[in-house]
Amino acid sequence: MTYTETCQYLYNQIPMFENLGIAGYKEGLENTLKLDEHYGHPHRHYLTIHVAGTNGKGSCAHTLAAILQKCGYTVGLYTSPHLVDFDERIRVNGQPINHDYVVEFVNEGKSFFAPLNPSFFEVTTAMAFKYFSDKHVDIAVIEVGLGGRLDCTNIINPILSVITNISYDHMQQLGYSLEQIAMEKAGIMKKGVPVVIGETTPETRGIFEAVARETDAPIIFAEDHPEVQSVQLSNNGMQYDTVHYGTILGELRGLYQEKNTNTILTAVRQLEELGFMYRFKDDSEMKVRGKEIAEGFKLVCEITGLKGRWQTISKSPLVICDTGHNVGGWTYLSKQIELVKCNKKHIVFGMVDDKDMDGIMALLPKNATYYFAKSSNKRAVSENVLKIISGQRGLEGEGFPSVIEAYNSARNAAGPDDFVFIGGSTYVVADFLRNRI
Repeated sequence: MTYTETCQYLYNQIPMFENLGIAGYKEGLENTLKLDEHYGHPHRHYLTIHVAGTNGKGSCAHTLAAILQKCGYTVGLYTSPHLVDFDERIRVNGQPINHDYVVEFVNEGKSFFAPLNPSFFEVTTAMAFKYFSDKHVDIAVIEVGLGGRLDCTNIINPILSVITNISYDHMQQLGYSLEQIAMEKAGIMKKGVPVVIGETTPETRGIFEAVARETDAPIIFAEDHPEVQSVQLSNNGMQYDTVHYGTILGELRGLYQEKNTNTILTAVRQLEELGFMYRFKDDSEMKVRGKEIAEGFKLVCEITGLKGRWQTISKSPLVICDTGHNVGGWTYLSKQIELVKCNKKHIVFGMVDDKDMDGIMALLPKNATYYFAKSSNKRAVSENVLKIISGQRGLEGEGFPSVIEAYNSARNAAGPDDFVFIGGSTYVVADFLRNRI
């Protein structure tokens, strides 16, 4: 098989949560443990950092990887989902996984794993862990796929765990209360391994404290001793004044990045406190330095290939896309959209069927023209349904059968001083980035 054929095999022949929702989700670690044994427990050959949470885990994982790379490490990065190509999920020092490796892994391994009837994410995780071992990474930053306790990444024994925050998402799999969701995310805590918690609520803090006691895991709440003292949004990004690292310019410009930055810097502080030393090419050793951290924040997209976080596509008209797709994300996105100074606002918007449609719709800005779009994802909500429900909330717009048709209509209608936003779902942004011209 070619690389394209191999990817299609992974997407279509193996149950994939992104396409099937609950039908593509496999609870439990039985298959993961079998795959791990088959490939010789590759994750034991390098250090790991484990990142979970409802929102922000991708930004945190990419930025931590960028900082580690600037400090001289060979760094693996495993994230999901991808936006344009499968290879985005698995990177070493920012470079996507070799396409020949993907083909060989599937061709040589499917006789073993196909009878297990694994999920897409189980196979992909096994591939990532083995690739990092074969590439001799020093450390890998591993983002959970969904939840934590039963997520197939949870076989690792990291040097540090990070849980960004808890809000309502994937309730069918994780539970319908914040306490239940927090318990699932807290499942990544390991005995004696420090865990950084980015944000808590009255419902979740006690859960984290209880699980930390049970696992004897030192717990650090980033909100209790904030590293970020102040923040300003500038033309070049987010400028942070910090307690220990001076002034840092963050390339990622979403308002929600202030919370993520506080979580990341708290995690970096924990690495220092652990006596974790960064290696350099001249074999000298030194602790984390402000310069490396600043460069990681400033160049995170260039270093890691991160896309879709308040990403600027053009400036006249201003075109921005963002993958925020739940109530927690839209709490910040709606505020930032409102703050954009422009003549008119045009919003290309779509959703998938397992999200809180009413909750998100309630947050959408009223002073905009909407272009409701159905993404190519199998779980995408019809553009007509979106138009009807939004109309009941006083939002004005038209429906389009594809994201690119909706975007082209918005782009054609926009003047040079207007603002076009594309979002509502990761898959809307993915369709846009794949197909825009």
